[in-house]
Amino acid sequence: MRRREFVGLVGGAAAWPLAARAQQRPLPVVGYLSGRSRETDVPMLAGFRKGLAETGYVENRNVEIDFRFADGEVNLVSALAADLVRRKPAVIVTVGSNEATNAARAADPNVPIVFNTGNDPVKLGFVASFNRPGGNTTGIYSFLGELAPKMLGLLHDLAPNARVIGLLTGRQAEIIKVVEDAAATLGLQIRVLRANTESELDEAFANLIAQPPDALLVPAGTLLISRAQQLALFAARLRVPAIYGRRNFAAAGGLMSYGDNVEENYRYVGIYVGRILKGEKPADLPVFQVTKLEFVINLRTAKALNLIIPPGLLAIADEVID
Repeated sequence: MRRREFVGLVGGAAAWPLAARAQQRPLPVVGYLSGRSRETDVPMLAGFRKGLAETGYVENRNVEIDFRFADGEVNLVSALAADLVRRKPAVIVTVGSNEATNAARAADPNVPIVFNTGNDPVKLGFVASFNRPGGNTTGIYSFLGELAPKMLGLLHDLAPNARVIGLLTGRQAEIIKVVEDAAATLGLQIRVLRANTESELDEAFANLIAQPPDALLVPAGTLLISRAQQLALFAARLRVPAIYGRRNFAAAGGLMSYGDNVEENYRYVGIYVGRILKGEKPADLPVFQVTKLEFVINLRTAKALNLIIPPGLLAIADEVID
């Protein structure tokens, strides 16, 4: 064989893998639309990627994840959703605010959506029912609003003499109602402070400084989760006992937290996304209701506030930060 022919054969053989790769289908894109920040979502993303891996999907190997974060400014999610659907995602994950789910549905009514919400998704209109969602939307329900009375009870056990409780929340009428109802049975007064934007949060801080409550209750909310460390430091400044709706508050120095285990919660988000990528329909995937909750106490913060944690609370804590 002449040298020129040999070189031609070798060159052609080397080009075969390149041609094969060029003909491969592009990786499916999963959109991730969050009302929170990338930093806040670190534990959520760990659980999400774990769930994806359990269904055989690994980021940048056989699936691409395109992220959009509103950094607590929920008024930005509509524009972020519109930008995201231009990528033609196979699935969109909507987390961190109910506005994210509404925005994604408005941006593309046909794209499959997997949400994570703390409010009843049937009442929100996301699904027709828990068992048969219908349409193109399903997801995870962590019923955070329903946990608020339990949070109030734990706070009352810690500080039984506290009569005026500050409730710092977003525009969540359902949470306010259940907390006020629970407070009435305990003979407590609730002061509601709404914070859904940075300016509203600043105003709430000013009100709390001007008239400190006896204790503070902070359910999980989009902006509030993104400002966990700021809120923990603020409560320490006020020197009032406080309970929060997610572990990251206690990890950031908050006194107590009670809520869902976010890594486990978001693992199921990843599993649902993987199942949809494999061909299942959101309409056939029942809304998953979380069952794993965690109660965390930060003893370092308790000591700084000169608080003694009752033995009964320590006994039921899932984690004690010392």
